[in-house]
Amino acid sequence: MSLDALNSLLPIAGWPADRARAVEVSGGTDPILPTPFRITETAVASLAAVGMAASDLWEMRTGRQQQIGIDARQATASLRSGSYLNIEGTPVPNGRNAVMGTYPAKNGRWSYLHCNFPNHRAAALKVLGVPEERDAVRKAVAQWDALELEEAIIAANGAGGMVRSMAEWAQHPQGIAIAGLPLMEIVKIGDSPAEPLPKGDRPLSGIRVLDLTRVIAGPTCARTLAEQGAEVLKITGKHLPSLGRQEYDTGHGKLSAHLDLREAKDVEILRGLVRQTDMFSQGYRPGTLGNRGFSPEQLAQLRPGIIVVSLCAFSHVGPWASRRGFDTVVQTVSGITHRQGELFPGAAPGPQFYPVSAIDFLTGYLMAFGAMVALARRTREGGSWLVRISLAQVGRWLVERGQVPEAELKDVIKEFTPAELERWTMSSTTPAGKLRHLAPVIRMSETPPRWDKPTVPLGYHPPVWPA
Repeated sequence: MSLDALNSLLPIAGWPADRARAVEVSGGTDPILPTPFRITETAVASLAAVGMAASDLWEMRTGRQQQIGIDARQATASLRSGSYLNIEGTPVPNGRNAVMGTYPAKNGRWSYLHCNFPNHRAAALKVLGVPEERDAVRKAVAQWDALELEEAIIAANGAGGMVRSMAEWAQHPQGIAIAGLPLMEIVKIGDSPAEPLPKGDRPLSGIRVLDLTRVIAGPTCARTLAEQGAEVLKITGKHLPSLGRQEYDTGHGKLSAHLDLREAKDVEILRGLVRQTDMFSQGYRPGTLGNRGFSPEQLAQLRPGIIVVSLCAFSHVGPWASRRGFDTVVQTVSGITHRQGELFPGAAPGPQFYPVSAIDFLTGYLMAFGAMVALARRTREGGSWLVRISLAQVGRWLVERGQVPEAELKDVIKEFTPAELERWTMSSTTPAGKLRHLAPVIRMSETPPRWDKPTVPLGYHPPVWPA
């Protein structure tokens, strides 16, 4: 397997070029699933970086490095882990809403409507002026210019976009803005004394993480930190739309509590939690939490030495910096679905999504990697740190890895074998019953990753740190 993707991550942590050789990779290389994009290489790189960062923290504790192993096929399966959930013998639904999807618009263009969340679905249907019926939506979209529909849906607080080619995205003002950014930034945002790692028998023992993220990418970050021993408390609002089922996949290892940041008393509760935390991971659009007093700079004043991990869709610069977005939206506007549809057409012609949620999960893994690199810096030199990344930056990193030659894309399997999936699966006892789900991917010789808590429904615990 090429180490190009992993080599591109080494400078973020200040690691030497030969550090990549510390990871043992097995299981093959791209294409493992039907897509030209190098989802396996990037998954292996992201997870290897997580393991290496955790190993560095372990070395700070013990003076010993660890051996790290990644099964490339298992790493690839982890990019759609939500597809392999089974509760009490019944598969957990993982389908999309019936009207969510890509539709032909005027002049041969295509439009994507992101409709999984009820508020985004309502916004799209209001703009189109039709009921929640796929045929009605198709007929309505066909009357629209795709670019005008994109802007109308965004203006209505919905989500979606016009399908673009990679060449078009490269010339788009937001594509140009993202091209000027690194994959991820780790920036010192305040001064504070160096803090030794708390005592414990795992890389992140004693490290507290507040997880204010939703959907897949951000929650995957906190889930990955929990694998390494962090104490994670997820905070969300009862009033916020949620699919519920996603927590079966991303909620492993976490406590979960509700707060309503529209209420002054809940803002104060969160401020109290922040004063006792080490990491604050947020996935709202730039400026959203700053309006509540929780911008990175405000957090660094509230808790000197905090590590703030900040995720958004389209980065903090450019005309789309405040725009909503998801993995599928980034695929759509940046040329990924255009290219996937050329090589792997669906039942009907048109753009296609790749067969995983690569940008989402890669982003989550990279966020966890960045958080641990920042923690190591706090341990050595002190300071408050900001780890900043976006789905669009990760999408660009994936595309920049190049594509699998077309001649190698014939007869690629669409699913892993039952024996493989059984080998990669574990069981947890949750409040909803026995849950079968994928286990952690990374192999570490001294501290095998694991989750100490089962996934729970949102708001299951009180908003307090355990004694």
